[in-house]
Amino acid sequence: MPTGRDLARLRQAGFDFLRIPVDPGPFVAALAVERARLMQNLKAALEAALRADLSVVVNVQANGATHHWNPQNFYGDPGAPLFPAYRGFVSDLARMLESIAPDRLALEPVNEPPQGCGSQSWLTIQDDLLTEARRVAPRLTLVACGACGGMITGLTALDPTSLSRFAPLLFTFHYYEPYLFSHQGAPWMREPVYRALNAVPWPAYVGKLETTLAAVRKRMASDATLSAEAKREAYAVTEAKLAEYFAAQPDKRYLARHLAMVGEWGRRYGISPRQILLGEFGALRSDARYVASHAEDRVRYVQDVREAAEAEGFPWAFWNLFDGMGMMDDATRRFDRAIVTALGLRARADDP
Repeated sequence: MPTGRDLARLRQAGFDFLRIPVDPGPFVAALAVERARLMQNLKAALEAALRADLSVVVNVQANGATHHWNPQNFYGDPGAPLFPAYRGFVSDLARMLESIAPDRLALEPVNEPPQGCGSQSWLTIQDDLLTEARRVAPRLTLVACGACGGMITGLTALDPTSLSRFAPLLFTFHYYEPYLFSHQGAPWMREPVYRALNAVPWPAYVGKLETTLAAVRKRMASDATLSAEAKREAYAVTEAKLAEYFAAQPDKRYLARHLAMVGEWGRRYGISPRQILLGEFGALRSDARYVASHAEDRVRYVQDVREAAEAEGFPWAFWNLFDGMGMMDDATRRFDRAIVTALGLRARADDP
């Protein structure tokens, strides 16, 4: 969790807002006294960010790893069993943000909705949540998104015409393409291809397929949780997917074409680029136990996505501060200077 000093350093580096995820599960599950305490803790975190001269987008992000308080039960469809409770939490949160600083805070009611692109179910749910948030918070900026996990294809399938009544309103999307690069080694991905991925280069032309496959084999060999047969099957899929990756040779132009789709969507509906937030982007580090450092690939990718977003005029939020996708070391609290620079910001020479 960032300290007050961390927040001050983020502001000094050039950040002007934070996107803070909030898991609704503990709030919805808690009894009244405990829920009030949790709301006070959240309020204190928001006020700390504001004191550091940082605005905040509060993102309600249900935990997909839980057995009950998960996205499907909260907002999988309009009749989801926990939707009334979720709607109540969004309402309470909007009311609190309105009472603190509605001109400095924004509310994103759902993170990465799971419905299919253009889903009527998602449109109904989002409309309901935005209507309730606007009812209790008339001045607060709200944030809308498309379905399909909040990806570009979800946003571009969204007709925003009927949402204009919720102004002030932002639109958001997330971008992690190509996933073979950004999610290499991700243990939470369901597809077996990601778990052992390592040393995937960016852009593709700076590396070689065999070098990446050697790193994959080394990482896979160390995995004691998979049987030999499962490893053979996973490797076959991984080898095929990586062959496609190197054949396609993705580079900065690939990213720019994707983000241009969002720019065109905005122009079609008369939405200013400044109202379209690239709410998440980033990439996992390669694991140095299985390959020489590929940190420069991650730096190039982060810079390329950031520059492609800025070329379209979109504000952006990097994912995230800590962990394998982070820009700050959890233990030392040091900035990753190369990532900060790739974001077009500045880390002081005396950091930490």
